[in-house]
Amino acid sequence: MAKVNQATLIKALEDVLAGSVKEDGTPVRRWVESVELQINLKNYDTQKDKRFSGAIKLPRIARPRYKVCIIGDAFHEDQATKLDIPHMNVDDLKKLNKNKKLVKKMCQKYNAFLASDSLIKTIPRIVGPHMNRAGKFPSAISHGDDMLARVSEIRSTIKFQLKKVLCMATAVGHVKMSVDDLKLNITLAINFLISLLKKNWQNLKSAYVKSSMGRVHRIY
Repeated sequence: MAKVNQATLIKALEDVLAGSVKEDGTPVRRWVESVELQINLKNYDTQKDKRFSGAIKLPRIARPRYKVCIIGDAFHEDQATKLDIPHMNVDDLKKLNKNKKLVKKMCQKYNAFLASDSLIKTIPRIVGPHMNRAGKFPSAISHGDDMLARVSEIRSTIKFQLKKVLCMATAVGHVKMSVDDLKLNITLAINFLISLLKKNWQNLKSAYVKSSMGRVHRIY
């Protein structure tokens, strides 16, 4: 990440964290604010150029409050209950009766889903295409997987995708993280994004960091 000045990045992160607390050290907000990385690209034609998409697992959990639900068989339901992870079974899905509004409501309740590998092929037949259209179709989990590790992986994974506009944003952490941990996540996130761009750094116009409700700090 030689293109981003480390001193500038550290100062920006210190300012972001300082802006999230009052003078007495108590949080400004009642919730834990996310720290966002905002990107502006240049020299891209979204009509002609190939649109990229890529996901990367960051070294530190970026979104600890990200809600993950397990759609499980008996084994995974039992496991999710013991780990206090939200879960449902095939019968719960059947109760939705392929109703678009009910499936949409379920998708809005959670950020992501994991489903037992023995069930995953039956899900479209039970709920219809609505989970897929919402971008919430489950990832498979097997009996040999560590459920907590899989949930942590989802909470640590961010995605960059070029759509119709040349700006994008993603959560790379939260205000209770240290400057070093945030710097680590942001370094990896930017380097990964650069690897997706057709002309690498030449396509990066600017980059900013900010907390959910805080002011923007330019880092590139």
